[in-house]
Amino acid sequence: MLWLVVAALAVRQMAVVLRQPPGERLTDLETWIGENGVLHVTGSLYSSDRFTGTPFAGLVLKPLTRTAEQSLGVAWTFGSLLLVAALGIIAARALPAPVTRRTSLLAAPVAISLLMLSLPVRNALHLGQTSILPVLLVLLACFAVRGERASGLLIGLAAALQPAVLLFAVLLRLTGRRQAAVTGGIAFAACTALAWAAMPHDSWTYWVHHVAGAGLGDNADSLANQSLHGALLRFGLEGPLEIALFVVLAAAVCYLGLRRAIRYARDGQLLLAVAVTGCVAVAVSPTAWQHQLLWVLLAVVGRVGKRASDRLVWPVVVVLVLTLPGKMLLPNNAVVFPVRDNVLLIAALGAACAAPFLPRTSPYWQHPIPTDHAAPVAARWGRVPLLPFWRRVLSRPNLLLELLLIRVVYSAYSHVRLAATAGRATAEHHGRQVHSLEQWLHIDIEHWANHAVVEVPWLRGFFDYYYATFHFIVPLAILGVLYVRRPADYRWVRSSIGFATVLGLVGFWLYPLAPPRLMPGLGFIDTVHGVQDFAKPDYGTLTSMTNQYAAMPSLHFGWSLWCGVVIVMLAPKMWMKALGLLHPLFTVSAIVATANHWVLDAVGGAAVVALGFGLTYVLSGPRRLQLPAVPAAAEPKDGIAVPVPRSPDDAVSSKQLQ
Repeated sequence: MLWLVVAALAVRQMAVVLRQPPGERLTDLETWIGENGVLHVTGSLYSSDRFTGTPFAGLVLKPLTRTAEQSLGVAWTFGSLLLVAALGIIAARALPAPVTRRTSLLAAPVAISLLMLSLPVRNALHLGQTSILPVLLVLLACFAVRGERASGLLIGLAAALQPAVLLFAVLLRLTGRRQAAVTGGIAFAACTALAWAAMPHDSWTYWVHHVAGAGLGDNADSLANQSLHGALLRFGLEGPLEIALFVVLAAAVCYLGLRRAIRYARDGQLLLAVAVTGCVAVAVSPTAWQHQLLWVLLAVVGRVGKRASDRLVWPVVVVLVLTLPGKMLLPNNAVVFPVRDNVLLIAALGAACAAPFLPRTSPYWQHPIPTDHAAPVAARWGRVPLLPFWRRVLSRPNLLLELLLIRVVYSAYSHVRLAATAGRATAEHHGRQVHSLEQWLHIDIEHWANHAVVEVPWLRGFFDYYYATFHFIVPLAILGVLYVRRPADYRWVRSSIGFATVLGLVGFWLYPLAPPRLMPGLGFIDTVHGVQDFAKPDYGTLTSMTNQYAAMPSLHFGWSLWCGVVIVMLAPKMWMKALGLLHPLFTVSAIVATANHWVLDAVGGAAVVALGFGLTYVLSGPRRLQLPAVPAAAEPKDGIAVPVPRSPDDAVSSKQLQ
């Protein structure tokens, strides 16, 4: 099945590239070898900023200028995918021993899938870049070929295409492979000399005038340049001060990173050592464009954390950083811009200098501290079939993973919600259907409530503020309190709101609905956004943040009802339970009074929340858990206390467990 996924991803990637118009696909390759590409020009390769490769790369690409563009596009894309497949297979076979049978079976397809989904590979396929080849050459040199001379030759070829890769010759030298390191240096010098002899002016421009390509292509302070040099420029430093600081930082990263790489290589984790060295090359290179950052993804093989519950933190962070844009990982807030704009560089620096990878000699390498689990109590409703898909964990999940999960899920929710629209006519038609049904049921109170609130300025201001603010604050506050105080309950209620939100997205997609404020001719007043000009066909696009026709079901009310139910279930005091019920009451009043939802939207919100709790119940069992076996002192036997397990019938809440 995983290999079928790999095949589907490969077909998808080829289709995405080849369906683009000729002028928009393989753009870098086209500017190099196309009809008017720089490789056809008799003058300098670097007379414009379109070619950013080394002179040796230009020399290698020259013969391709005679290839027809259409056939070259197919061959180049298919060849790049083959390189990715080879890269994944080699990386999977290079995993440090011991490797379980399941891991050996799953490693290759999982590695290839992650590579194809990663931003560097997608970017390289779209642009027609050669950045996959140096990574493959290095892995071949370290894990596939025999003999130090062959390894050094491949390292030298890779460095001739991407100069920062020459750091691997240093790694070889410091790990005892002196002949391979010398051969790599000689091969790099020979390739560079060959290009210098064939193109002396271009070689002078690249190596001397632009200092190993620095300054070619996009501006060095572009977000695409995820190196220390690019980050310092984005922070506003320039001139001699920036250069001096860059040299100092680069030297420190090289020292720390290569020292760690040597330690991991001697520990038998050569793939991790290669990944760490590659991350060092990314950080210290003057320009490290997005398509050159595959090294960071290889660092996923490192094991971090003594606890089993923390073991997934590092690989999840690396995969998310390498597959999702920074805007999905972090909010659009100026405070986090320095992190969001440099997230790939931060991941590379973390892998090179900071991540506490476990050595194979650690007792936690194969046997991390296990996670405590408990079984739920017997189902209250015996006729409800339970399908326990996951074991109930007692401890709180890793905070970083939870924050990433919440952010990524919310970002995906926003994107799907924004895309789930069928146009104004359909949404208004559904609005008339809902309005007619409410009239038939005699619950069409929206117009009365809307105009009654407008007549009372302080009440209008209260509901406007409540509608815009508490929708996010209260659920996040509840999740935060439960995470700290009642972790087992946190997992259960988090799953329920997650299911409810997914079901809400299905409703947005299947039934786009115009809210009362966007229904022309009914006389509603939009108290939050102001008066609408219904003569404009795009009046519904009030903001770039949300889809205005995502009204059924109302997750405003659904999330508030979820908050009320959770507080009633878990709050220890009666006054807290009563206070919790006010939130859904105020929310349903706000969504109706501000003309943002129909009454039936609230009914839909209640339905998806009920289904969310129901799905959580079916898939994980009741919220209350059985007390696990606890060691207790019994009569000593030979001077040793014998633990006595508690009865499995003792059922307690997670608060008591905590």
